[in-house]
Formats: sequence, C-alpha cells, structure tokens
Amino acid sequence: MTGNLNGSGRGEGPCGACKFLRRKCVSGCVFAPYFDAEQGTATFAAVHKVFGASNASKMLLRLPLHKRLDAVATLCYEALARLRDPVYGSVGHLFSLQHQVMNLQAEIAHVQARLSTFQRFSVIPTQQMQQPPFDLAHNNEYPMDFVWEEEQLHQAGNEDGELAMQFVPKYLPSVKLPACTSG
Repeated sequence: MTGNLNGSGRGEGPCGACKFLRRKCVSGCVFAPYFDAEQGTATFAAVHKVFGASNASKMLLRLPLHKRLDAVATLCYEALARLRDPVYGSVGHLFSLQHQVMNLQAEIAHVQARLSTFQRFSVIPTQQMQQPPFDLAHNNEYPMDFVWEEEQLHQAGNEDGELAMQFVPKYLPSVKLPACTSG
C-alpha cells in the first residue's frame, strides 16, 4: 500500500475529518485516531456543523490523551442529537426516555394492583388445588359448588366486591355468590 501516513498510523490517505475539510492529513492530526477515512467523514460532518472544526480541535487538544476518546464520543453523540433535534439535542431524547419510564412504572403499578385484587378473591382453597376432585379430560363441566362468604367480598372494599360480582357469574357460573349486598 502506498500513501501518506497520517496520525493514526494507516497508509490509506487522509482521515475522515481531513477528507471532509479537503486538507492534507498531517502526522500529528488530532482527529486521525478518531475519524477513519470510511465512516468518519459523515460523523465529522455533524461535529463540524454543530461545533466547528476549530472548536472541536481546541477542545481535544486541551484534554489528556486518555480522555480524548470519551470526548470524541460525546461530541459525536451531541452533534448527531442536535441535528435531529436542534432545540433540545440529547436532552430531548433523555426527556423522552424518562417519560417512557414513568409511563411503564405507572402501568406496572396498575397491573400489580389488578393482580392483587384477583389474588384476594381466590375461588379454590389451597388444599383443593393440589388434587382436583374431578377429571378434566372426561368432564367439560366444572363441578364446583363453592359458595363465597359475604366476608370475602367485603375484605377488599366495595370496588373489588363489585368487580367480583361482575367477574364470577360470567366466567365461573357454578360459583354461587351471596345475594346483592350494600357495602
């Protein structure tokens, strides 16, 4: 391979930044280790548009070598975010993610509340759950002659009692509920 050696030690021509700026890439180019010739041009174009090549170069030169990679990653991320959302940049994406987290937490809390409601109204006692008194393979009917006690409906409150009054007759027709009670 023939070509000039730039700051990254490759013999392939200018780095992505120098290629974008249409200048010769010197051996001490501050951008060469971070913006390769193939994909670095597009990324550097965003950094150049938002921050400017001179400002980005000054920022990198002020940092020690071991911190420059993180700085370049941050500059690129912020520049691409600013191009997508010129007003908020990366903060807009953070707000969006926080909003999603809050919505999902609210949904989890709602589902957990509903689940606890149904768990409080267990129809089959735990002793009967271990061995069913009927064979499901030969019987399509559920022979449950279980009667709910009035206390069970009032333990969780009026709203849950109303929910049980709607749910049980529809999905468990053989379960007998007490007469309509006012809580």
